[in-house]
Amino acid sequence: MTITKYPTAADVDKAISDGEPLLLLISFDGNSVIISHIDEAVEHHILLEKAGFDSRDIDKYFRIVLDSEGADWTFVCPPDYRLDDVKTGIEDKQRRITAFYKDGFAAISDVLSELGFMVGINIPKRYRRHFDYMMSE
Repeated sequence: MTITKYPTAADVDKAISDGEPLLLLISFDGNSVIISHIDEAVEHHILLEKAGFDSRDIDKYFRIVLDSEGADWTFVCPPDYRLDDVKTGIEDKQRRITAFYKDGFAAISDVLSELGFMVGINIPKRYRRHFDYMMSE
């Protein structure tokens, strides 16, 4: 797992030790993580750009706001999630959202553990539209 700490490792480590809120981007395969103090970037797409990545690639990451209380997951399943994968391509919307949930929960849990955070993963009410769709079908 590659962890990019923006703007520097020392800044992120200090934010963690001070209990400050963090922005996390976790690639869908769980192999790449970008982390920053929330005040450095404010939004996930801005963090991508500031850290040297293409901000248009926001739909290639699980998006988390993290602090010592919990991890809030911006649960927005891209319409093309796993659609192009020859082995696991999922055209059915409900199955695609379910896979997004399972994959995200696993990847996010691994990253939180790696970073030393033993907190719950929450899907805030404002992001429950896709989650609720998955549960209703």
